[in-house]
Amino acid sequence: MKIAALISGGVDSAVAVHQLLEQGHDLHLFYIRIGMDNGEGDCSAEEDIEMCRFIASRFNLPFDIVSLHQEYWDNVMEYALRTVKEGLTPNPDIMCNKMIKFGYFEQRWGHEFDMTATGHYASTTRINDKVYLSTAVDPVKDQTDFLARISYDQLSHLMFPIGRLPKSRVREIAVETKMPNAYRKDSQGICFLGKINYNDFIRRHLGEKPGAIVEIETGKKLGEHRGYWFHTIGQRKGLGLSGGPWYVVKKNIHDNVIYVSNGYDCAKQYGNVVHLDEMHFISGNPWPETTATVDIAFKNRHAPTFTQAKLTRLGESEYVVEAAEKIQGIAPGQFGVIYDKECNLCFGSGIITGRNVVV
Repeated sequence: MKIAALISGGVDSAVAVHQLLEQGHDLHLFYIRIGMDNGEGDCSAEEDIEMCRFIASRFNLPFDIVSLHQEYWDNVMEYALRTVKEGLTPNPDIMCNKMIKFGYFEQRWGHEFDMTATGHYASTTRINDKVYLSTAVDPVKDQTDFLARISYDQLSHLMFPIGRLPKSRVREIAVETKMPNAYRKDSQGICFLGKINYNDFIRRHLGEKPGAIVEIETGKKLGEHRGYWFHTIGQRKGLGLSGGPWYVVKKNIHDNVIYVSNGYDCAKQYGNVVHLDEMHFISGNPWPETTATVDIAFKNRHAPTFTQAKLTRLGESEYVVEAAEKIQGIAPGQFGVIYDKECNLCFGSGIITGRNVVV
């Protein structure tokens, strides 16, 4: 098959290229360039692009750098800034996958190929002639939660060559095949920021707005924050308070107050019930005819563990998740990701709201 392979300069996408070539596919490599909002810098360092050139040269493959700077600003950066200003917690990586990597790239370049491949740790499963997003072999590296907003058409055109490999084996293949980035560290942080500090990015666009940090149980002022948009529900680090651990448990954006609670076992930072709106099922609703409660697995943040839960439909796109155990840091604006109870199939996601629901 003719395949468009998205590469980043990292070891995962490099090994994905190797795996596809081993399977006999015809590849064309692409790097998506995303400049910062001031027109300078890039989502990845310049050495990433240079590493991509090395990989293309190593395998004698065509390689193109494509620019989606304006599209990224209009769809991902704008979304992130708008969401934090509303006091919510965004997930730019989810939106990047949906809108940029598998949205604009597919529309302009990817559609010319039989499939598009990436180095994501995920896989696909075909059931009764329908494709489903499914989890990777390596639970620590699994990235299905970052893909839980893509469309069925996007999924149907995707390949994940390393999804059936543990990370340790990916590294081994890179060493065995003498990849130039075999020992390169994995990238960290938010996609569009690269090596730029997240708070510095937010500060440049939203400025600072000092306000009180208050202990929720006593109403006592413990200190000051520089703007509620620098903090998210469940956050522990970066509060500048002594006598911790302190966790952010609530935000009042009208009065610009951050509420915190003390202790590792603080009940205020946990909850059993999560309300989801704007539910999106990638391959269609697996329970279209039922309004009954169904058993699922659930994630409310990127982590290797799943929470067993029950899912109940409330309306056209409204659902409520009742978890079997307490969930830490339920942050409105984040995405709640829905899996089958065996933690194999990723059905989709909804946006966590601040609504309290009685089940």
